Amino acid sequence: MTPPVSRRILGRVQVAAMLVAVLAPLAWMVLSSFKVSRDVMALPPQLVFTPTLDNYRELFLRTDFLHNTWNSVVVASGATLLGLLLGAPAAFAISWHRTTWPATLTLFARMAPGTLFLLPWFILFSQVDLIGTYTVLILTHGAITVPVALWTLLPYFDALPRALIESAQMDGCRPHAILIRIALPLVAPGLVVAAILCFVFTWNYFLFALALSGFDTKTAIVASFNFIGEGVTNWGALMAAATMIALPPLVLALLVQRQLVSGLSSGAVKG
Repeated sequence: MTPPVSRRILGRVQVAAMLVAVLAPLAWMVLSSFKVSRDVMALPPQLVFTPTLDNYRELFLRTDFLHNTWNSVVVASGATLLGLLLGAPAAFAISWHRTTWPATLTLFARMAPGTLFLLPWFILFSQVDLIGTYTVLILTHGAITVPVALWTLLPYFDALPRALIESAQMDGCRPHAILIRIALPLVAPGLVVAAILCFVFTWNYFLFALALSGFDTKTAIVASFNFIGEGVTNWGALMAAATMIALPPLVLALLVQRQLVSGLSSGAVKG
């Protein structure tokens, strides 16, 4: 049945409002990256201006931003892999044993402010001389991504038929073999969603990267902080850095958008 005209108009207005809310800040950021600083701060905002590439020249020719971006790729990829390696077996075990308290515990830890863990984490890794290395950044961000991977994958494992798992057990299949050969292939869409969420969470995490990275391992989001000075901020370069930081997650989401939408909708139904 065709919905009434008023309902269709209302729906299109809602979609248009949502697109404006999502895309307007993004467009403002990209446009600002091609302006000089005084035009970025101009009121009312200037939609017609003379574009310049000076901000990107400063970003890539006068700073180590390219190296900082590579550091972000290494840390985010390593932390995502670590989060999935720990989160997927944990989600499978929690789902199989119907024990929710470990998952709830990880959720509480994830919701706690990062400053709560920062000092003990810093002292711990200072004792083993790992501050400023990729190892400490990957371990730290990996710990952050475990609850994300766990809670994303739980609905998928819960939806698996228990008879399938019990049949594998009766055939002598051990738990790790059941996980690798049977469960993980069946929850592949959930793995895609979990991987993207873990990557984005790690890519954008600022606090631990600021405190635990060194000069050679500084990530892009920490390096962008250099454009904010005491009383003076290079807004044009900062917007150029923000544009480059936002680009990889957007490209990643666009490349796997079909699997991402399928995985999110499946997780919502199964959850």
